[in-house]
Amino acid sequence: MNTYLLFKSLHLIAVISWMAGLLYLPRIFVYHTENNNIPAIAAVFKVMEKKLFFYIMTPAMALSWVFGLILIHEIGFQQLGQKWMILKLIFVTALTFYHFYLGRILGQFQLDINKHSSKYFRYINEIPTLLLIFIIFIVIFKPI
Repeated sequence: MNTYLLFKSLHLIAVISWMAGLLYLPRIFVYHTENNNIPAIAAVFKVMEKKLFFYIMTPAMALSWVFGLILIHEIGFQQLGQKWMILKLIFVTALTFYHFYLGRILGQFQLDINKHSSKYFRYINEIPTLLLIFIIFIVIFKPI
């Protein structure tokens, strides 16, 4: 069996799972913000947010990094000197910081101290989409 293709497949599965969470959690925040004055509904959103972040998104992020680093090992560490790879890693690091920022917001919701509007969450929901587009084009075309 080709180990490179195995790890590439596992990496893509983990990335897709992580991205799904990065795109969905801010949408839950939108609905949570709009229904925060109804305690029963807010309680349901708190459970959904917590389970999504800790049981799906965070393991998927960790596996994305692990399998990504294994792929770098497979293709050779000299690839880290390629400009496209550096740019990809910068964008993936940005996604990681965004992930932890969402975790911080989740903590605020858990303590009932959300400071943001639903409009804010609609805007930040576009961040992972843009980064994903950049990453895909960089990896596929290797323009630099």
